[in-house]
Amino acid sequence: MTRLRPGRSLKPFRRPWLWAGLWIAAIAAVLVLSLSPPPPMPPVDNGDKLGHFLAYAVLATGAVQLYARRVALLGAAVGLVLLGIGIEYAQGALTAMRVADPADALANTLGVVAGLAVQLTPWRDALLRLDGGRR
Repeated sequence: MTRLRPGRSLKPFRRPWLWAGLWIAAIAAVLVLSLSPPPPMPPVDNGDKLGHFLAYAVLATGAVQLYARRVALLGAAVGLVLLGIGIEYAQGALTAMRVADPADALANTLGVVAGLAVQLTPWRDALLRLDGGRR
């Protein structure tokens, strides 16, 4: 029987729990901000789509920085897409001040795809270099 070792899907950071914890905190912040009352802003048609796209692109880029194994990265990407869809559903079902918008879910998904594209660049190990971990 193989014993599970936490963090074996992560890149070889010196401080893996710090970076994973910060990524989870960022996900929690997106969740809280998505379900709390929106800040007062002037009305702009579809103006929030860029914010959705950027938030999920940053989260997916964080996953690229963290995960060494493709299966773990794919799992994180699927989880982020499902989170984006689930939050939109929750906004319509659980809040009175927000509405579900399929276009927001699409912007979230496109942000995940854009963030995953970092895997194809030399920036995919930027956090590992910053941390001083093994490459």
